[in-house]
Amino acid sequence: MVLPQARMATGASGTWVLYVLTDAPPLEWAGHDFGRIYPMPTLRERSTVLADLGYAVANGAEWEWREPRHAPTPSHLQAVVPVRPITPAVNGGSAA
Repeated sequence: MVLPQARMATGASGTWVLYVLTDAPPLEWAGHDFGRIYPMPTLRERSTVLADLGYAVANGAEWEWREPRHAPTPSHLQAVVPVRPITPAVNGGSAA
């Protein structure tokens, strides 16, 4: 697994949750709960949330759907995509 990586799955509440796995402890991973089951979050919604969390989909990467090995239900799915941190623009000017 290459980090950072974004995952979207149904959370404990049953709603769609997107989170970004990093080398930090899991409690420090950035995340967002979409607060709904239907409709599934669109690619645009996922991109917007990733940007709000400080990430973007890695160049050329696409979301891949998986069924986790230890899924709580047979229909439990998980979408995975490699991401990169968004680097803020560096202001080259100096203060007067």
